[in-house]
Amino acid sequence: MSSPHAPTRPGTPAVRRLLSPGLLFALPFLVLFALFMLWPLGQGLWMSLTDRALSAHAPSFVGVDNFTEAFRDAEMWRALGHTAFFTAISTVPLVVVALGMALLVHTGLPGQWVWRLAFFAPYLLPVGVVGLLWLWLYQPDLGLYNHLLDKLGLTQLAWLSDESVAMWAVALTTLWWTVGFNFLLYLAALQSIPDHLYEAAAIDGAGAWRRMWSITLPQLHRITLVITVLQVLASLKVFDQVYLLTKGGPNNSTRPVVEYVYDVGFTGYRLGYASAISYIFFALVLLASAAQFAALRRREK
Repeated sequence: MSSPHAPTRPGTPAVRRLLSPGLLFALPFLVLFALFMLWPLGQGLWMSLTDRALSAHAPSFVGVDNFTEAFRDAEMWRALGHTAFFTAISTVPLVVVALGMALLVHTGLPGQWVWRLAFFAPYLLPVGVVGLLWLWLYQPDLGLYNHLLDKLGLTQLAWLSDESVAMWAVALTTLWWTVGFNFLLYLAALQSIPDHLYEAAAIDGAGAWRRMWSITLPQLHRITLVITVLQVLASLKVFDQVYLLTKGGPNNSTRPVVEYVYDVGFTGYRLGYASAISYIFFALVLLASAAQFAALRRREK
């Protein structure tokens, strides 16, 4: 029988859980996550409730006035429309073209390492290099694309100065630059399909097209959904290539919402209002992500 005055064993179950090796290993990451993610999120939310600006005056609390103004801001909704349009015209090609490239490489083309390098190398380029390269290609008089159109007897295009063409030009640049990442994901998924499925289909007399439609594409269903979700989220955050190629022009016809936040905050000096727009956009992205994941779960069931 233990003495009532015997010292208790140090560490209750809750304390032992807090001091578990797993948590201690994760502690550095949690500290950095709180410092560089949670703290800025909290600061940005507080800023959105003030009239803070790039000036000497102390910010004052304005409540939800910035959010009310944002919902009435026609330019914000126009920028959101541009973002949605870019997402729609870029996501489908970035999925379909990546799949086609992966299928070509997976079929055993000669010199596979050359094809893999050629397809993936543009993704490794910094956006500044990509923007400069495609600015040259899009030059109205000396650019390669208008030269090719002229050789074919077609009308030359004002790639970056025509409102009806500029966003498509940005989407084409984005396709060339980022399709390599999706290609790599598809190629890894193709290599993980069991060979015995193809062998059994070949024994049953299935040709190449039948094997692709009945085995390859169904086996790629899940990775296609994942790539689509990732691509939608990436396209919604578009900024760099638009800013380098068109700076949102002509006539703000290609300005996405992220660039509008930049213009409001660092050109108009209204940091509080820019923060409010950022959080509205953040909420819309969360809703889009939740809708996509809900669709994924329904398909899996």
